[in-house]
Amino acid sequence: MDRRVVITGMGIVAPNGVGLDAFEHAIRNGISGIRHNPELERLQFSCQISGTPEVSNELALQYFTELELRNFNASGILYGVIAAMDAWKDAGLTVSDADEPDWDSGTIFGTGTSGIDKFRESIYKIDDLQTRRLGSTAVAQTMGSGISAYVGGKLGLGNQVTTNSSACTTGTESLLLAYERIKSGKAKRMLSGSTSDSGPYIWGGFDAMKVCTFKHNDSPEKGSRPMSASASGFVPGSGAGALVLEELESALSRNARIYAEVLGGNVNSGGQRGEGSMTAPNPAAVKKCIVDALTNAGVLASEIDAVNGHLTATSKDGLEIGNWCAALGRSGVDFPYINSLKSMTGHCVSAAGSIELVASTLQVYRNFIFPNTNCEDLHPDIAALVDVSRIPQQCIATTINTLVKASFGFGDVNGCVILKKYNHE
Repeated sequence: MDRRVVITGMGIVAPNGVGLDAFEHAIRNGISGIRHNPELERLQFSCQISGTPEVSNELALQYFTELELRNFNASGILYGVIAAMDAWKDAGLTVSDADEPDWDSGTIFGTGTSGIDKFRESIYKIDDLQTRRLGSTAVAQTMGSGISAYVGGKLGLGNQVTTNSSACTTGTESLLLAYERIKSGKAKRMLSGSTSDSGPYIWGGFDAMKVCTFKHNDSPEKGSRPMSASASGFVPGSGAGALVLEELESALSRNARIYAEVLGGNVNSGGQRGEGSMTAPNPAAVKKCIVDALTNAGVLASEIDAVNGHLTATSKDGLEIGNWCAALGRSGVDFPYINSLKSMTGHCVSAAGSIELVASTLQVYRNFIFPNTNCEDLHPDIAALVDVSRIPQQCIATTINTLVKASFGFGDVNGCVILKKYNHE
């Protein structure tokens, strides 16, 4: 039989807050985590600002031993492990020291690349004939599945332990893959999440493509401007988000807090056909992804209270809003509330979906809509489709029963998740 799936724990390492309390405070109050980045300036990037989480060595030592941190140089794995272990603890789950793995629990934890700084360091050592000085963790830090391997080992997970990778859609896809595994009865709980490394070797390609803003190097907090007429490109960001998904019966049996229920969703691709390409979404596929997600979840478009969009502060924002209007059959004042977290964090690439899913789940659980900052000059193409009241610039207290979260990524891939307030019968 199909199982109901709920979210019972969350962890977050975001540019504007590490830990749920700090993160919720930031998104409620429109606090940006985007700062000037001296390294990007030194390397003469056009965009010299970024959303980079602040993780001290003291904090890292709460999750890794000093020995584990020796020769450790993989920021994405660091972020991911912190978010994952915080989510596990937040769910009221413990880590067993027993030799027996936890057969009922697994993880699907995504990333775009892993340990790119470690990889660069390794290349130089090899070229300098110092291969033996690479250290015993060079492989684990640089392999694509490094993040899920670290998380699986830290928590002793015995169910599926794997890493997915679908560009900016990675985190949303991760949650849906975890949802399906529980729904089909193959696991009782799954840790869903995604992470992204920080630094110039991740962000350089985007800067070279000229998709990052260069107009706000002296005003970092104003740089990320989703849905704005003066948007000039996205701000690169990084971090990690993690969510514990659990079979409802398991959650109830241990009296766990339930943040929200996952009703379903959909992933698809535009095949890079029609108007789609490696870097541009196929509108037909985006609309189909949203419609099919609603069908899968058994939800009517009229029931949607809020949308958390992808909305990167590029020229594609207007197209995305048009796709939402067409897919939902709603516009003007009838359109749901819509917001973009990227105004406060920048675009966290492969971590974006999971970080934004944590923000979305908090909105459902706490009954608020976080503000769209830097959107005082709403783009006229968007204003023609959606009433300005549906794009709040201040935090709004309102009950959210059903929320849609979507991500659209390089390669013309799409993901859409439907979250619902859990009714404690």
